[in-house]
Amino acid sequence: MTPQELEAARDRIVPDVIAGGLSVLFCGINPGLMSAATGHHFARPGNRFWPVLHRSGFTPRQLKPSEQDELLDYGLGITNVVARASARADELSDEEFREGGRLLALKVERLRPRWLAVAGVTAYRTAFHDPKARIGPQDRMIGDTRIWALPNPSGLNAHWTLQTMAEEFARLREAATGDSTGTW
Repeated sequence: MTPQELEAARDRIVPDVIAGGLSVLFCGINPGLMSAATGHHFARPGNRFWPVLHRSGFTPRQLKPSEQDELLDYGLGITNVVARASARADELSDEEFREGGRLLALKVERLRPRWLAVAGVTAYRTAFHDPKARIGPQDRMIGDTRIWALPNPSGLNAHWTLQTMAEEFARLREAATGDSTGTW
């Protein structure tokens, strides 16, 4: 895509992949410009979400962003804290995160997934007014929905390797299913 096409994508909304009663609703920070341009979550080639999802045992094979709707077959979904697309998450204001957290909580109350998995602990901290949150399960719940803060799968998050990220995602999968065999 050309830089002009990516820039034009800023105004596009990436539709949620959701349904009621999911096992895990994954939540990104906000769509990147590539995601907004394609309409697919975690679409930038360097993003590690899709490889990590497979390596952690959530999916039997690595899905492509264009296959995101198949997640529903596995009881999984995707949404974002903030709907507005940007080149980088640091372009978002704290107000956008707080409003996004409020809207996300309403969505979770309506859909009632067993787990909400926020991929980005800093975004979680701001959106849910929880400055001391760490990666892993949170004490907070939204209705009956448990919350897990995951590492951000962006390629910019070099602190987490593909392997360590897959291990953290697998911890969530085990908590969500009680299954440590690596099969969803």
